Amino acid sequence: MIETQGLTKRFGQTTAVDNLTITVQPGSVTGFLGPNGAGKSTTMRIMVGLDNPTSGVATVNGRSYEGHQAPLREVGVLLDAKALHKGRSARAHLRALAATHGIPNSRVAEVIGLTGLESVADKRAGSFSLGMSQRLGIAAALLGDPATLILDEPVNGLDPEGVAWVRMLVRSLAAEGRTIFISSHLMSEMSQTADHVIVLGRGKMLADMPIGELLASASGTATRVRSPHAAEIASLLISPSVQVTSEEPGLLVVKGVDAVRIGEEAARHGWILHELTPITSSLESVYLELTESSVQYHSQSAASANQGATA
Repeated sequence: MIETQGLTKRFGQTTAVDNLTITVQPGSVTGFLGPNGAGKSTTMRIMVGLDNPTSGVATVNGRSYEGHQAPLREVGVLLDAKALHKGRSARAHLRALAATHGIPNSRVAEVIGLTGLESVADKRAGSFSLGMSQRLGIAAALLGDPATLILDEPVNGLDPEGVAWVRMLVRSLAAEGRTIFISSHLMSEMSQTADHVIVLGRGKMLADMPIGELLASASGTATRVRSPHAAEIASLLISPSVQVTSEEPGLLVVKGVDAVRIGEEAARHGWILHELTPITSSLESVYLELTESSVQYHSQSAASANQGATA
């Protein structure tokens, strides 16, 4: 379990993390989301003792990271895949880490096999691609067979097979009862991987809930209705609390009333329905809505950029 209480970190006049209190439970994958500059990496660095908080505390399995006698056996960490001795082979890098905690070389061989590094295990890590470095970083995180994993952007640089492998790996580890805390900017991947999400914006908590609840809370009651009686359905339903829009002839998007009532009204009037589909928001759309006012850097659209260039 990972816990923070009133965690705050300031760099001069900038507050990177602002009174953050969270609990990351074992047995599930918790996604850690937020725009660039939201405070995610700073929070993770504090959790593993690389930064000191201005105030508040962060604990892993009931203790601060430095309070554990054998940290590698308690928590596996991947924050920067390229932070390793570039002159060492992958095998030598892992053996050096293992030696600090009395971990046998047999375990090194196990994690090399688990992460698919057998063919490059004796090559210098400095020659690795970003994807192979990520695999080596995950191998190092798994080395002590820890109950907790903290992974910052672990799929960055991986090919589709590697992304799917990380997804299956973290879900299988969570199923064993481990605590998995993983950050990513890939919303489509998080929607398939995470059970729970924590969203930060400018260092503040924006959401902390199961992913299903987050999507349900944002989806509202939008329903796609396709019918040759679309005009009649629209005139019946529209009211101050119900919004009806038409994307094309015969197709409506209705907000403010659920699909059950629409279907019942259509049946009562004998109107044919060709489609009646509740519209579920994607994690990406919910995330963008949540963080809209917390984005530090706003990109211009291509059209706006072109207009500015020709002005």
